[in-house]
Amino acid sequence: MLLQIFLIAISLSLDAFGVSIAGGIKSKDAKIIHALKIAAFFGIFQAAMPIIGWFIGGIMKNSVSSIDHWIAFALLSGIGINMLRETSKEKTNHKNIIDTRILLLLAIATSIDAFVVGITLPLLKIPLLLSVTIIGSVTFISSFFGFLFGKKLGVTLDKKVEIIAGVVLILIGLKILLEHLLI
Repeated sequence: MLLQIFLIAISLSLDAFGVSIAGGIKSKDAKIIHALKIAAFFGIFQAAMPIIGWFIGGIMKNSVSSIDHWIAFALLSGIGINMLRETSKEKTNHKNIIDTRILLLLAIATSIDAFVVGITLPLLKIPLLLSVTIIGSVTFISSFFGFLFGKKLGVTLDKKVEIIAGVVLILIGLKILLEHLLI
């Protein structure tokens, strides 16, 4: 059972990890406190969504699972497209993942699958508290180190940073969409 929870946690954290890398790439003046903020947002949302899914359960299972991938795709792609558009503009002040509003949207978009997992946890007879603790912790750790890795990568890539970050977000949104449409 513990192995099953860890595997679920790792699979749920992958989108947040990818977004964290993209955010680190884009954030030139990022500090450890920013990595902690990003990790906290993603970890808390990944832990909270299964709780919400657990309690809402069967009431909304069919309606949410049929559109969750579209919601995640729209949010991630919209932010990614906006990043790509901003690369063509001369700007002195650019938005990035550290901005709380953007981070909130990204945390929601990357944790929608965790909501659906929360609905299925009772069916798998997996304890809720243990599950959300592991899911939140794994996501926190992977997002923290993903952001720091992205920051190192961003220093190396310099000029292409915004393009790469925008493309990564769009690809993650597309991956979520295709996983659900092709299953």
